[in-house]
Amino acid sequence: MRHVEWHQPRSLDEALELRSSYGEDAVVVAGGTFVGILMNQGFLRPARLISLRGVPGLDSIREEDGVLLLGAMVTHRSVERSELVRRKWPALARTFSLVASPRVRNQATVGGVLADADYASDPPAMLAALAARVVIAGKNGEREVPVEDFILDHYTTALKEDELVMGVRVPDGVRQAVYRKFRSRSSEDRPCVSVAAARYGGKTLRVVVGAVAGRPQYFPDVCALAGGEVDAGIIREIARRYAENIHPLSDARGSARYRRRVMEVEVRRALEELYGV
Repeated sequence: MRHVEWHQPRSLDEALELRSSYGEDAVVVAGGTFVGILMNQGFLRPARLISLRGVPGLDSIREEDGVLLLGAMVTHRSVERSELVRRKWPALARTFSLVASPRVRNQATVGGVLADADYASDPPAMLAALAARVVIAGKNGEREVPVEDFILDHYTTALKEDELVMGVRVPDGVRQAVYRKFRSRSSEDRPCVSVAAARYGGKTLRVVVGAVAGRPQYFPDVCALAGGEVDAGIIREIARRYAENIHPLSDARGSARYRRRVMEVEVRRALEELYGV
């Protein structure tokens, strides 16, 4: 069995130094649920692991000036049960509550689910619909990237080799949000298609479809159709265009053709719930 060096930094500066020094030779561990699976199956063979569990300040949930701040080490279960999140961002709390089981949610983290960029994860689609931004720290300072631009493809993100996810910022102003998760296999929790939709003050709509491609699918030009009066016809048109614009993958959960049909139905149902149509 290959020897793996275990590093447990006690400060952000130390973690960034390790990340910068080792680059691709080291894998960062947050909750470890996804990394553990990949290592057990032999898909990942890191020489070093860098745990963020000992870095202070990454496990807080708080609100500043109307913006929800979730630290990278906040667990899914903490988001699900947070009084603040349930009161002001209830759709986000519900989305995290639908992930796997309580045992997994007690371990999996906000930073981990974003940095893993697993296409069939639930939270990224909802976070993108809520216009959330990923907070990234590097040796040259901090920067923020919208969730829909942070995840680039299967297991690929906008993170540089010397950067770490510090957390996520979720703005307020959402009038209503909906998350739908369609499972095609009763033996598995992971979605075949997921749809997150959010309405903002005024007539802004954000619809994000997950679990169908390498990254969350968001089409602002299609969402702009909801800028006027929204009726059943507009909803059907938005659903139809999403199904046309997305080129879904095929896997054990469903073929591309099957996913396209499900997408159109699930987007329509999400918007019907969102607008009460």
